[in-house]
Amino acid sequence: MPRYGEAFLSTDEVQLIDRYWRAANYLSVGQIYLLDNALLREPLRKDHIKPRLLGHWGTTPGLNFIYAHLNRVIKAHDLDMIYICGPGHGGPGMVANTYLEGTYSEVYPDITQDEDGLQKLFRQFSFPGGIPSHAAPETPGSIHEGGELGYALVHAYGAAFDNPDLIVTCVVGDGEAETGPLAASWHSNKFLSPKHDGAVLPILHLNGYKIANPTVMGRMSDDEIRHLFHGYGHEPMFVEGSDPAMMHPLMAHTLERAIDRIRAIQASARDGRATVDRPKWPMIVMRSPKGWTGPKEVDGLKVEGFWRAHQVPIVNPRGNPEHLSLLEEWMRSYRIDDLFDNAGGLLPELQALAPQGRRRMGANPHANGGLLKHELKLPDFRDYAIDVPHPGGTEGEATRVMGQFLRDVIKLNAEARNFRIMGPDETASNRLDAVFDVTERVWMEGIEPYDVHLAQDGRVMEVLSEHLCQGWLEGYLLTGRHGLMSCYEAFIHIVDSMFNQHAKWLKVSRTLPWRRPVASLNYLLTSHVWRQDHNGFSHQDPGFVDLVANKKADIVRIYFPPDANTLLWITDHVLRTYDRINVIVAGKQPSPQWLSMDNAATHCDAGIGIWPWAGTEDTGSEPDVVMACCGDVPTLETMAAVDLLRQAVPGLKIRVVNIVDLMTLQPKTQHPHGLDDRDFDGMFTRDKPVIFAFHGYPNLIHRLTYSRANHAGMHVHGFEEEGTTTTPFDMVVLNRLDRFHLAIDVIERVPGLGITAAAIKQQFRDKLLEHTTYVRAHGEDMPQIRDWSWPDRFTKHTVD
Repeated sequence: MPRYGEAFLSTDEVQLIDRYWRAANYLSVGQIYLLDNALLREPLRKDHIKPRLLGHWGTTPGLNFIYAHLNRVIKAHDLDMIYICGPGHGGPGMVANTYLEGTYSEVYPDITQDEDGLQKLFRQFSFPGGIPSHAAPETPGSIHEGGELGYALVHAYGAAFDNPDLIVTCVVGDGEAETGPLAASWHSNKFLSPKHDGAVLPILHLNGYKIANPTVMGRMSDDEIRHLFHGYGHEPMFVEGSDPAMMHPLMAHTLERAIDRIRAIQASARDGRATVDRPKWPMIVMRSPKGWTGPKEVDGLKVEGFWRAHQVPIVNPRGNPEHLSLLEEWMRSYRIDDLFDNAGGLLPELQALAPQGRRRMGANPHANGGLLKHELKLPDFRDYAIDVPHPGGTEGEATRVMGQFLRDVIKLNAEARNFRIMGPDETASNRLDAVFDVTERVWMEGIEPYDVHLAQDGRVMEVLSEHLCQGWLEGYLLTGRHGLMSCYEAFIHIVDSMFNQHAKWLKVSRTLPWRRPVASLNYLLTSHVWRQDHNGFSHQDPGFVDLVANKKADIVRIYFPPDANTLLWITDHVLRTYDRINVIVAGKQPSPQWLSMDNAATHCDAGIGIWPWAGTEDTGSEPDVVMACCGDVPTLETMAAVDLLRQAVPGLKIRVVNIVDLMTLQPKTQHPHGLDDRDFDGMFTRDKPVIFAFHGYPNLIHRLTYSRANHAGMHVHGFEEEGTTTTPFDMVVLNRLDRFHLAIDVIERVPGLGITAAAIKQQFRDKLLEHTTYVRAHGEDMPQIRDWSWPDRFTKHTVD
């Protein structure tokens, strides 16, 4: 077996790899163009061509070239390697290569390794009822949705963390390299431990053009590129040219050097020889023409090596005989008889170039992470419960209690190394700092004596980029591990598009029997809209849940725990789920605790419930008004409003409904957690006013309940895009979510109260004026607001 770093390819080996590459290129062109005549057994006719030509050729031959050479190095050194295809529409190449290695036919048995299978392979590509034009969940070996650019490299690093024997090769297109997330992703190497993690081998593929323009990096000189990536912490190695006879040996030699360097870095770290200095990891910069091996010109215009090669180089073969002839010439230039036998199978000497079994990149279990997933060891969440002698009888910080639970999750799974927490520099700020009792933040740079909670072996990953945190976590989950991301609520919007792509991935992968379930993507959103006392309007936005609620019911869950014990139950629950996206919105500030652990478990299991101890309705009769609340601050203000009304209007029959699982508001036919109409009507009535205090934008509640019988009776208070740097209570007053506005709304909505309780309504309005004057004079909320607590006398009868 050759040693790493040797340049050794013989002429015969170069020719074999070149033939394999030509086969992948032929299959890629066939997918874009052909409906029939898969092996060109007869002259190409227009009825052999698809009526709609969809797909992207320009990046594909470079991807195929890389794949063929990775096959060689995997076989030569028995490497455990996966391939992440960054160029957005490289699907033809990824499908072609997984077909050639045999994985595709194993996953999809109807796509056989013969002429009939080729016919089906070609027809399905970008065709109704078929497969997308990009690497997608349907593509074996893929953990990366290629439909949007920017996330390939961060997914690669997420896959490498805690995978010590894995090499993740990530091809970054020069168009993708212009995106902000990708630019930040180069810093991921500062978080990669050569001792405990695998390696990422980035290959920056510079073909010079994107859709209709040159690329920035494509026009940079080698010297600029070298300095840039040296500054990023990489050792760039260059592979450049257009002559395959020269490029094949150069690529083989460069890959050997790169693998040799990776192994040397890891060996030094793992046998104790590594210094504290962060290593410079290798990367490859490959320059090759866009649309390599395709037509040089079409209609007298430059194609190969120009942006016209980006999508479909020959645009009208069905309607233009010259185009049809040019397409046939192009496809026959790959010398089909030198690639496939009479039955349409890849020739044996070419089949032998691919790795075997799970070493094939399309069959590597890391790219189907559910095959490797082990359940987390979880402590009993009940052991962390806050004692609640009666509702509102104590205060606590919900996320601080959650942090204690997560601390022991990390501790119990330390040996398995399959759980990490990601967040943009906010773990301590979000009150999860108990985790630092058992772990540190991972940090591969130098550590000063005065630094705290930094170590090369940390389980907490913090970087001030939501894109990186999200991408790391996605790559980590998709390769079989577990995790959680915490973030300030307002800034989770930065990853809206990444959330969209992951939700789409899960939706599709759930329909593919061969894709095994992966652990859920779990968000904790805290430092939320209602408690931004010093940050102000820029930090006040609860709208991420609106985006989440748009997704398929099988995928998303949204939780608003009102206190610490409910948050504990929910945290335990989401860490046990799979193939979901769970969003938890919970405050970190001291607040009243409402439910004992037993009551919290019962309440969370249902997702929604009446709090009989809070209301005044008679058993067996309907209330005059339903006061609903969803979220910790809305619950607090609702309870305070109930207190006001119980004292001021003692005959009023009030029902209090608390919602933990937002999706229970949807009909059962729309979401598996939804209430059926009978249960919903029993809880909210069919015709009584419902004063609904909601954490987010009011329109979301109306969207979720629009088909309910009592939708017209829903009067929702929530965030009205009013905010500033102010006191906590003034913030809710600005948005009419406060206790006084809620109580006033009850008086205005309950028939008859508008007249009989007019004086009380005026008292509440006077209190709002008093509040405004007070906070502007003193800079803090009035004592009767700050010191309010739920009266114990209101709950004694339920305890008895």
